[in-house]
Amino acid sequence: MTENITISVDAMGGDHAPRAVIHGADLALRERKNTRFIFHGRKEQIDPLLEEFPKLKAACQVRHCEEVIAMDEKPSQALRKGRNVSSMWMAIQAVKDGEADVAISGGNTGALMAMATFCLRPMEGISRPGIAAIWPTVRSDIIVLDMGATIGADARQLVDYAILGSALARSLFDSEKPTVGLLNIGTEEVKGLDYIKEASKILSQANGAGFTYHGFVEGDDIGKGTVDVVVTEGFVGNVALKTAEGTARQVATYLRTALKSNWVSMLGAFFASSALTALRRKMDPRAVNGGVFMGLNGVVIKSHGGTDEIGYKSALGLAYEMARSNLIEKISDSVKRFPVHVAASELPSDSEAKSA
Repeated sequence: MTENITISVDAMGGDHAPRAVIHGADLALRERKNTRFIFHGRKEQIDPLLEEFPKLKAACQVRHCEEVIAMDEKPSQALRKGRNVSSMWMAIQAVKDGEADVAISGGNTGALMAMATFCLRPMEGISRPGIAAIWPTVRSDIIVLDMGATIGADARQLVDYAILGSALARSLFDSEKPTVGLLNIGTEEVKGLDYIKEASKILSQANGAGFTYHGFVEGDDIGKGTVDVVVTEGFVGNVALKTAEGTARQVATYLRTALKSNWVSMLGAFFASSALTALRRKMDPRAVNGGVFMGLNGVVIKSHGGTDEIGYKSALGLAYEMARSNLIEKISDSVKRFPVHVAASELPSDSEAKSA
C-alpha cells in the first residue's frame, strides 16, 4: 500500500473558508485515498462541516486555532498577531515539526509568505523565496516564477528562480534537463534591463546545472510553451498571471455569447458540446489552482483565495504531488550542481549597487 501523505491545511484561509476548503479536501480524498489532513482553525465551524463528509472526517484531525489572519492585513501585522497562534502559522508549523509533508492556505499571500519564510527559513544557497505557478500552454504545462512573492529582483535572484523552477519542472514533468527562459521585452541579447542581461550571462554558463538555458523569451512564448520554465520578477509575473486569468474568462464569455447569438450557432454548439466541454475545462483557472512557495526548508502551497471547492481540490492535488516528489531534496541537489552559483551569490543586489 502507498505510504500516506499528510497535508496541513489552514482551514480558515480564503474568501469561502472553511466550507470550500473542507469540501475541496473531500473531493481530493476521493482521488487520492492515501491522503490525510490536519485542519487548523475554529473547531466550532469545522466540525459541523465534517459531519457532512464522513470519509474525510475519518481521515483528518482538527486543531483549534481561534486567531484567523484577515485577507487585508499587512504581512508585518499578521506576523506579530498570528505567530504561534493563528491557523495560518500552525499549518506551516506542522511541516516544520515533521507532522505534515506539505502545508496549504488560501489566505493572505503576503502574510503567508512572511510566516512561511520566518518559520521554515530559506534554504542554504537561495537568496530569496519565490512563488511558482503551473501554467497551461498549447504544448504542455510549464512553470512560471516568481508570481508575486516579492516585488523587484536582481540578477542573483533570477538565477535562484531558474534553479528553483527547473527543480520543480523535474519533479512534476519527469524531465531530466528542462529548458529555462528569462522573460524579456525581446529575444535579442542587447534588449532588456541590466539585471536581466546579467542573469542571462550567468545562466548561459550553467552547463551541468540540471537544466538547459534557452535564452530570452517574450510574453507570447509563455502561451506557446516555448520553454519548460519561464523566469521573471514578482511584479511582472503577477501581472502576467492575472492578465492570463482575465483573458481566459473574457474569451469564455465571448464564446458563450457567440454560441447563443442565433439558432444556427446554438445548433452548432449542440453538436460540438463534447469539444466545448473539454475547452471549458482546459480554460478553467480552477484546474491549475495553486502556487508553490519555492526556496524554503519545507513545501507550502498558496491556493487562490477566491476559489471554490473545485479550485481547492486542484491545489490539494498539487500539494500531494509536491510531497510525493521529494521536491526539497531535488532543489538542494540543483543548488549544489549549479556550476556558477557562488559567483551569482556574490553579485551585488540593486540596493547595494545604488549605495556603491
